[in-house]
Amino acid sequence: MKNGEKSQDKGISVRQSQKKAPKTRLKINYRWVFTMLFWSFTISVALTYISARSISSVGYAAAFLILFAFIALGVFFDIVGISAASADEKSFHSMSAKRVNGAKESVWLIRNAEKVSSFCNDVVGDISGIISGATGAVIISRIARDTSLEGMAVNLVVTGLIAALTIGGKAAGKNVAIVYSEKIIFFVGRVMSFFHILKFGGEK
Repeated sequence: MKNGEKSQDKGISVRQSQKKAPKTRLKINYRWVFTMLFWSFTISVALTYISARSISSVGYAAAFLILFAFIALGVFFDIVGISAASADEKSFHSMSAKRVNGAKESVWLIRNAEKVSSFCNDVVGDISGIISGATGAVIISRIARDTSLEGMAVNLVVTGLIAALTIGGKAAGKNVAIVYSEKIIFFVGRVMSFFHILKFGGEK
């Protein structure tokens, strides 16, 4: 009986603790969401326009170079996003105190690693992948139209090439981003400082 009473008491206490446990509210940063929507739309439209205008008026060699440029853009921003998440801001404190160009921006990038990674990996990275696929589709249709090659074979080769370069580039880039994270962030910080991309009213 005692064992049964103890188990019953435990069950009651568990149910009571579950009732008393405060419910966590889902907090959505709508300003950040709308900012990402704006940049996603703007970058997507800009890259699509550049791709459509350039591909239609160049030869095959230049078309493939444009395709590789879009793939490289996605890989580069993927590296920057990972570097921001893995870099240590301590190495930039002394440089920031000495007012070294790019140091303050580097600290900002690291302290806002979540947003930087979201923008670089999710916005620019994903858009570059989509535009690369669209550019590849245009190249495939041109090759199939201008040559006697079978459309399915061309499609498989070009699609496989895009996938291999994108996945392989990002896989290699992740290792580079982790090993050289501080150097990469400092380079990006110096670029931001040169173009005055951010106005620092206060750091996070």
